[in-house]
Amino acid sequence: MEQLPLSVRLRPASTFATFSVGENAALVAALKARARMPGHQPLWLWGGAGSGRTHLLQATCAAAGHAGRRAAYLPLGDAALHPGHLAGLGELDVLCLDDLGIVGGRPEWQAALFGLYQSLRERDSVLVMAAACSPLAVSFPLPDLASRLRAAEVFQLRPLPEADQGPALVHRAAVLGLDLPPETLTYLQRRLPRDFASLCDVLDRLDDAALAAQRPLTVPFVRAVLDGEQR
Repeated sequence: MEQLPLSVRLRPASTFATFSVGENAALVAALKARARMPGHQPLWLWGGAGSGRTHLLQATCAAAGHAGRRAAYLPLGDAALHPGHLAGLGELDVLCLDDLGIVGGRPEWQAALFGLYQSLRERDSVLVMAAACSPLAVSFPLPDLASRLRAAEVFQLRPLPEADQGPALVHRAAVLGLDLPPETLTYLQRRLPRDFASLCDVLDRLDDAALAAQRPLTVPFVRAVLDGEQR
């Protein structure tokens, strides 16, 4: 198997414990089941930017690893990847493919994806896919590949309501071992874009900064970190 780019490494914060379920309980339950055991049909999850697609794929891989299963996450939108990187992945127990819509209409990927699908099916392995749209909206020129991928179990990711973002961010911080005071939460919500993905991304960076500096997440410390990133 070819050496994959470093960007494929899982983010430590991308686990089921740090994902705010909201209206996605059925999807999370389906992913947890696939992480634990074989025998499930492929799953396709879709949603807009910042909806949590990548987080859930990486959480599935992390859970599979904890269960002693061989798993990998592959972002097909990475420009450094090519169809040859799919070789050998059919030997895994769980494979999560991100950004599938980006390569859907590209003929050079079709045969590689179909062969990978067949290999995973022969081993009763789990395939989880994610894209910005449903499989019906993606062009798959190879009919056999199109029919198989469109037979997957499909879930649309529902965004976390704005009213639930504050408590969810506090919970995520607690899982990371951080105390997020109310005044710091208010400061982040006022300063940052009103989408949960942006808040989570900043919290993860603040986690690294707080650990390095051995500082609590006070408003002055957070302000200094964010102002330093913008210089």
